[in-house]
Amino acid sequence: MAQRFSAPSSSMGRGSSSGVPRSLIVFTVLSVLMFVLGIREGDSGLLHGVRGVFQTLATPARVVGSVVASPVSGLGNIMGNLTADSETLSDLKSENEQLKSQVARLSEYEEEANTLTDLLQLRNQYNLDSTAARVIARSTDSWSSTITIDKGQSSGIETGMPVTTTTGVIGQVCEAGPTTATVRLITDESSGVSAKVQSSGAQGQLQGSADGTLRLNLIRTDQQVSPGDSVVTSGLGGVYPKGLPIGTVTNVTKSPGSMYYEVVVEPLTSVDSLSEVLVVTSLSSDQQATSDDAASANAQDRTSSTTASTQAATTTDATTDAATDESDATSEE
Repeated sequence: MAQRFSAPSSSMGRGSSSGVPRSLIVFTVLSVLMFVLGIREGDSGLLHGVRGVFQTLATPARVVGSVVASPVSGLGNIMGNLTADSETLSDLKSENEQLKSQVARLSEYEEEANTLTDLLQLRNQYNLDSTAARVIARSTDSWSSTITIDKGQSSGIETGMPVTTTTGVIGQVCEAGPTTATVRLITDESSGVSAKVQSSGAQGQLQGSADGTLRLNLIRTDQQVSPGDSVVTSGLGGVYPKGLPIGTVTNVTKSPGSMYYEVVVEPLTSVDSLSEVLVVTSLSSDQQATSDDAASANAQDRTSSTTASTQAATTTDATTDAATDESDATSEE
């Protein structure tokens, strides 16, 4: 039986024997020829003219494509920017809060440093043996005017020590614990400070009151005192160093028949703004009242006593004369 054998089919079809499509070969050859011709003929040749024609014809289509694509591209850019701006805004807000916190802390540190500097200047000016303390609490009731400081017996603080600020005297330690102490303010009604009018030297006793008003008592009506006068510590009694500022006279009145003025004093220091204070731990001899100061105060007391006795005697004589006149009138009847 004869066998049939089929002819082997060409695997390349219309391609070349190497398997490369003829169309690719043709396009490659044409491209090379056009490239070579374009180089040889220069800018004025036929090929450059044809290319210019095609570019001119394609320009409207390119413009339209650019216009159509621009909004889409712009929208993508906007969305990207919005996303970036949102993240940036969040970062900026966080950074701003941190900067605000830092500024607040720095302001507080600066204020504290300024206060401590002023306290140091006060200590040097009056040559005070003292220690600085921070105010940690204030009295919340209406029966007492006190503050609490963060220094106590372990820091050398004892009951009776005077306390001042950069502007003036504020009170006296009334209770000292191991690590804290309570200061009775000069506005407390149980507080008393030996004081004098700086301009005239008139000496008196500065007394607090329930409503917080300061009054300088025992200033005689024959002594000089006027609104605006400065009131300072006199040093009598050995509690407060002499010459420390306390307040300013705001009102002076005289009641009929009284030997003394009613003098109202406004303290120099506002308790509400207190943060740092200076506790005077000891007094030197030149910070206490001198013998002349004591003699002046005694003379003032003697004058007051004499005036009081004279007034009493005058009152007694007037009463006796009135009684005698009344008796004489009765006898005549």
